[in-house]
Amino acid sequence: MYISISPQKTGGAFSKSAGDFVSYLEKENQGKSPLDKEYFFNQYDDKIKPYEVIKEIDGNTAKLKLKEPKYYSITISPSQYELKHIHNNPEKLKAFVRETMKEYAGSFNREIDGRPINVDDIKYFAKIEYERTYKSNDVAIRENSPYSKQIAHLKNELRKVERGEIPGNTRTLENEIQKLVRDAPYKIRGQVVEPGMKKEGLQSHIHIIVSRKDASNTYSLSPGSKYKASEVEMHGKMVKRGFERDRFFQNSEKAFDKMFQYNRNYVESYTARKMLNKDPKQYILSLRNLGINEKKIAFKMIRQAGLQLPVLQLPQNKVGFAYKQLKKIIETGIKASSIGY
Repeated sequence: MYISISPQKTGGAFSKSAGDFVSYLEKENQGKSPLDKEYFFNQYDDKIKPYEVIKEIDGNTAKLKLKEPKYYSITISPSQYELKHIHNNPEKLKAFVRETMKEYAGSFNREIDGRPINVDDIKYFAKIEYERTYKSNDVAIRENSPYSKQIAHLKNELRKVERGEIPGNTRTLENEIQKLVRDAPYKIRGQVVEPGMKKEGLQSHIHIIVSRKDASNTYSLSPGSKYKASEVEMHGKMVKRGFERDRFFQNSEKAFDKMFQYNRNYVESYTARKMLNKDPKQYILSLRNLGINEKKIAFKMIRQAGLQLPVLQLPQNKVGFAYKQLKKIIETGIKASSIGY
């Protein structure tokens, strides 16, 4: 389970209105009949139309400054293991989102009229998407890049030879291209993975648009607050402030596990990902200490391409260390017959 929270983009891809973002999220509905379209939903309604989302989000911005985001985007990306466990059921995904948004509300260290914030104070709209395409910053694209560039160069040479513009042997060029295709690390059905190609396997994920203001359009609720849960004196009163991201991420995972009786492996957990980023050595030690069965599943997950191991996001000096240790543990486990492939 990977969950991210980001503020509305005010330049580049999206405008200050939610309109462009909502239109972007409608991309999978293009060409579909009304019966086949995927609608937006919130805590209580299942069929909310795009124009309603735009109207509600854009109209809920009282007293926000020009440079303040009007909404936040939450993306929930279940793993293929999690999706397989719930049979990629959209109704179960919706139920999970609704439980997650309760956790989102509960992660604010704020009060409204003397009571804790609850999900009815949150104005949000969610949309399930079932496909993902490769982006230029994906690991597969980056590692394929040298091969893709050389293949493109050779194909250009081949066309010139075929047109008689330059001398050359077409058979030799074709063989060189085929060899590069074979050697490229990431392929789908024999084709080198390139930007824009659809990813294989279960790819369902959820985009959530959350208004910066509460449902009454009175209070500003920022999950991007730089303050953790704390109290501060303002105008002679003690005021609670902050948003607990760790609590939100961890409780969302727990909600999924409880709702669907999912037995989460250590390497899938937010705690493990955070440990890997902060202390790779301790992460490796934690892997060593797993039970045999859990360790077997953990290493299978690590080795499968579908799992984006956060090791890749570490500083270069830590990447080498972490991979070296992982490889050593995996090889030791295989030799000891504790990891079967």
